Amino acid sequence: MDVTGRIKFGTESNGGFKNITISNCVFEFCRGLALETVDGGILEDVTITNITMRDIVNSPFFLRLGARMRGPEGTPVGVLRRVKISNVVVYNADVKYGSIISGIPGHDIEDVTLDNIRIEFQGGGTKEQAAINPPEGEKNYPDPGHMGDMPSYGFFIRHVKGIEMRNIDIRYQKDDQRPPFVLVDVKDINLRSINAQHLPSVPAFTLQTVSNLSIKDSEVLPDKRVKQMVKGKL
Repeated sequence: MDVTGRIKFGTESNGGFKNITISNCVFEFCRGLALETVDGGILEDVTITNITMRDIVNSPFFLRLGARMRGPEGTPVGVLRRVKISNVVVYNADVKYGSIISGIPGHDIEDVTLDNIRIEFQGGGTKEQAAINPPEGEKNYPDPGHMGDMPSYGFFIRHVKGIEMRNIDIRYQKDDQRPPFVLVDVKDINLRSINAQHLPSVPAFTLQTVSNLSIKDSEVLPDKRVKQMVKGKL
């Protein structure tokens, strides 16, 4: 049985997507929410709320800024900014991908807010997956499957400036050897009320080139501020 349906912005995105509200939708046995701009379009000012997902076969959330640039010659790389996603429940999401929020070197995704999100993943990820460094693939077709397995089971966040996550609860059905969060080249991270299941031997966060991270009122870690970290775990 083919699995295709979802709400998706892109892939063709020369004109962009602006000033959009989505609410009160159900995803069932399909791909997750995808916000993509890879051909120079501007994707901005989007609010998404009150979503239920069940049996999701790739990333529940896939936000991707790329540089495929299949448009008029000389078009600059696009932007993806000012996105708010809230009040989402996800059950039985695929083991491989987690959620992905990824820009490209020199072009950050900006100003993303995730609030009141609960995701239950299948789990079962391995130590080998936890060691993966996903390719940038900035000129590739934007799809979680093209990025390969993820080193985190919850959120892989790379090349992002300004992300706020509040009231986030993520867990798995089978033990997972990957951390809930992997952050690479991320600036200005505000985390509040984060609950993320992880094994005692697995860190909650793996960080690389991260600055201005604040976590507060969370079960996963005590209150903490990280001014700058080149590489580390929390």
